[in-house]
Amino acid sequence: MTDDSLSDLARAEEILAEVRELDLERFGHDEAWDLGQRVVALATERALGITVAIWLGDQRVFQAARPGTSADNDSWMDRKHAVVRRFDAPSLAVRLRFRSKGVTQAEPRLGLDPAVHVLAGGGVPLRVRGSLVGVAVVSGLTDQEDHDLMVEALTAHRDAARA
Repeated sequence: MTDDSLSDLARAEEILAEVRELDLERFGHDEAWDLGQRVVALATERALGITVAIWLGDQRVFQAARPGTSADNDSWMDRKHAVVRRFDAPSLAVRLRFRSKGVTQAEPRLGLDPAVHVLAGGGVPLRVRGSLVGVAVVSGLTDQEDHDLMVEALTAHRDAARA
């Protein structure tokens, strides 16, 4: 293993631990709306061109797009969502794990149809007391920036719910 692949694996583990800390007490339609609004508010404040979508189970319950995005971002969100659901992990962590093995894109030989899956950051599992209940996705920035924006909004949502 190279130093880069070791650092990718270490970063993937950090991301998994980070997201484990975002376990929620409850998450339904109202909470999806709150989380989505938080992402939109952060993006608006920073003039970021992003799209955001939130799923409860298989139902998309929130979606918004800011100026500077297109239907292409919708496709990226769907494909990031599929990765989170398939691997039950943040899409950035999945991307880094694959990259540590020399895989940089979804390939049919891996059972990953590129039309359905994309190895890119920005998708985060939504958990209630450890159980996967949904997925939240941002698209429009770099992999790391998409991930960070969603984690920032999800952290604020969790902290507000605890208050």
